[in-house]
Amino acid sequence: MSVAVCADVGSTYTKAAVVDLDGGRLVAAASAPTTVGTDVLHGLDAAVAAATAGLGVRDVPWYVCSSAGGGLRLAVVGYEQLVTAQAGRRVGLSAGANVVHVAAGRLAGADVAALRAARPDVVLLVGGTDGGDAEVLTHNATRLARARWRVPVVLAGNVDVRDELHAVLAGAGVPVTAADNVLPRIGVLAPASARAAIREVFLRHVIGGKRLSRGSRFARLVRAATPDAVLTGVEVLADVVGGDLVVVDVGGATTDVYSVLTPDERDSGPGRQVAGSLWRARTVEGDLGMRWSAPGVVRAAVEERLLAAGEQDILGAAAAVRAADPGFLPVDAAGRAVDGRIAALAATVAVRRHARGGATGERDGRDLRDVRLLVGSGGVLRHAPSVDAAVVLEAVLTDHAGGWPVPRDARAVVDVDYVLAAGGLLAAEQPRAAGALLRRHLLAG
Repeated sequence: MSVAVCADVGSTYTKAAVVDLDGGRLVAAASAPTTVGTDVLHGLDAAVAAATAGLGVRDVPWYVCSSAGGGLRLAVVGYEQLVTAQAGRRVGLSAGANVVHVAAGRLAGADVAALRAARPDVVLLVGGTDGGDAEVLTHNATRLARARWRVPVVLAGNVDVRDELHAVLAGAGVPVTAADNVLPRIGVLAPASARAAIREVFLRHVIGGKRLSRGSRFARLVRAATPDAVLTGVEVLADVVGGDLVVVDVGGATTDVYSVLTPDERDSGPGRQVAGSLWRARTVEGDLGMRWSAPGVVRAAVEERLLAAGEQDILGAAAAVRAADPGFLPVDAAGRAVDGRIAALAATVAVRRHARGGATGERDGRDLRDVRLLVGSGGVLRHAPSVDAAVVLEAVLTDHAGGWPVPRDARAVVDVDYVLAAGGLLAAEQPRAAGALLRRHLLAG
């Protein structure tokens, strides 16, 4: 049996899975606390040792992704908010980044100070279509060079000045990587090159720069940021399904939504005509989560008119307890019911925002009517029966008051075995195994 180890080093737990590459089968899985306080390799090695115990396997390949230490923090600096800054933000999210700052136009001193204050790991510098305006991109690159900027920059704007600006930044000591323009012409969004460059910078600079491990072994093992690996897994799953799908991942601090859509004539809103379309996309809701961001779920639910009379005070108090103690675990039916309600609200609001585009900085939404598969992920859904995952996903599928067209005929499943990340990690080198793994563990039955 030919096997591989797939591991996700998360902020709290490190998950390891042993995958049969011939049959696309999950052989074993285990987890261990992530050891950020010492060396993340301790937790990673412990998780892998537990997953492989008794299997008699040695010298197998490891495929690792990581969101430890806060994951990948990205800032986008663009030419104009509606066009290149928006396009850059979409590309950053698709690359598995948490977009912590967006700036548009000519950077002034205060803008550079705000950029520093956001503490990005990478800056995506965009602006202008190919052959179009280059003045703002040139100004911003020069401004960063003169500011003695030391955070890595991915330069993905007007290709006519790319080489010149790369030289300006590199000459000033700025770590810079050049990529193709994310918006080569109006209405055309080209994320692949910038996404690959962000991934390269993450692996080369960010993983080592976070000092998560003392040696170089961890940096050599990590192949992607966890959200990037998951989105790749979602893309593979969409190819297996042969149609539109949505994944909602409810975490402790954020709720991420991934979708893969098939474009058609309906998908031509004004924002897309300007900034282009990204049919395989991800949004991150930093105010929606089960623990650190639980109070944000309640606030958002109030704004969205999702709460029943008298529910706000009860949920608000429970959310405050969870935010104050992220390790909190409910011990009775009432506590588990509260967790289930928070999860359902977080998933519903996150998918509303993803579909409408209203809280993501975009001007257009995503048409989810033809979604055939809704996948739930996140510890709160995987660790059933503490929370009824079916109820959480049903809340999304029956959200007729949300102002977005709900899927007409979608099947709901839960990524109980946490295979989306593993499938994404295997996709490049083991595509058949990746597809078989996702088909077996998400579509069977």
